[in-house]
Amino acid sequence: MTIAYFDCFSGICGDMILGALFDLGLDQKFFKKEIKKMDVTGFEIDIKEVERNHLHAIDVYINVTENQPHRSFQDIKNLIEKSKLDKDIKSKSIEIFQKLAQAEGKIHNVAFESVHFHEIGAVDSIIDIVGAAIGVNKLEFEKIFSSPLPLGKGFVNCAHGKIPIPAPATLEILKDVPVYQTDRKQELVTPTGAAIISSFANDFIDIPPMKIKRIGHGAGKTKSKYPNLLRVIVGDEADIKTKRN
Repeated sequence: MTIAYFDCFSGICGDMILGALFDLGLDQKFFKKEIKKMDVTGFEIDIKEVERNHLHAIDVYINVTENQPHRSFQDIKNLIEKSKLDKDIKSKSIEIFQKLAQAEGKIHNVAFESVHFHEIGAVDSIIDIVGAAIGVNKLEFEKIFSSPLPLGKGFVNCAHGKIPIPAPATLEILKDVPVYQTDRKQELVTPTGAAIISSFANDFIDIPPMKIKRIGHGAGKTKSKYPNLLRVIVGDEADIKTKRN
């Protein structure tokens, strides 16, 4: 059984997830062909090799070339349902977006179907979420686990003004997910990253018994003295037996 372990020592966001999946062997041409199955235009996907603290990683940047509309959850759901994507990719993508919409709806006291996503409804987040579903499906991970998630502190500016870190939507999504506080004054877990990993992970644990086969690194954008990377370890499930003296 193939296991993927998301080692989120430096946090997690959508582009870090995509970068790690490309580093693990997700074919770029295949990915871009799949993304074109959605009726979304006005963007370019830039995928390049970079270094973070002298460690090789893949950086993914979505360059928006045209103005994008504010999309409600229902708009995004319709866009995905009308696409020619595989049905499993559609259902997982909608599940992730619904989790985001429910969190935003609760903190703003509106029905989740009517939530207008602003930045998380932008085309880059659509690519991040649907792209993660495409990559996980293609790489055929049978089980996914994650480390507990590190949280930053401080404040960040967004469409709603200055808000605390972790963002209210992130905390709402991470209910029942193991987290821990760090002293880093930056956003380590984004709402999109939280929604993706909490939708895919079977559990949040230490590295499970496995025979490691591949390791992928996805690069983050924020400058840091720490290695701003998401590390994904892929291997075969192992039955480890301890010897008795």
